[in-house]
Amino acid sequence: MGVSTTGRALLIVDLQHDFGDPAGSLYVQGAAGVLDAVLALIHRARAAGDLVAWSQDWHPSETPHFVTQGGVWPVHCVAGTPGAELLPAAEGARQPDDILIRKGVAGEDGYSAFSVRDPRTGEVRATGLAETLKARGVNSLTICGLATDWCVKASALDALAAGFSVELPTSASAGVELQPGDTAAARAEIAAAGGVLC
Repeated sequence: MGVSTTGRALLIVDLQHDFGDPAGSLYVQGAAGVLDAVLALIHRARAAGDLVAWSQDWHPSETPHFVTQGGVWPVHCVAGTPGAELLPAAEGARQPDDILIRKGVAGEDGYSAFSVRDPRTGEVRATGLAETLKARGVNSLTICGLATDWCVKASALDALAAGFSVELPTSASAGVELQPGDTAAARAEIAAAGGVLC
């Protein structure tokens, strides 16, 4: 695997069927408009020599993360199912040496690409992404994808806490908006933590 010569990487969060396809079980309104912006960022990153990393929700079929077992969310992104697969345009843009982090694989709440939390015990553990990026010379991240008010926000805040500089192109992410204003609040929280909205 290569080392970043620019010190930068693009992190694409959860561009998967269940979030990005209107037929998906947890469709994010506005996801269709995000895809073109993300693809443009991928093209720009590759042209500049930046690394590209992806996160993918990858849950077991039974997990306390899901409403069926007492969690908040409908069943989504179950490992090995079509809903968990990257959107076709995203899969077509992914290259074999890109970094791929799957989260929630053991039933944890996997909001951040950098950490997962056991919903039963509250224990938080690292996914290894921060260490992988640092080992490959990355100190600055551009973060995009789905959803701004959950996984993008959690990833951005964890990245900032791990010492990365973070840029969030607002046209390249969209929010779930469980409550009106959640996306704006998430962006404000990222900015307050030191992220740059652009």
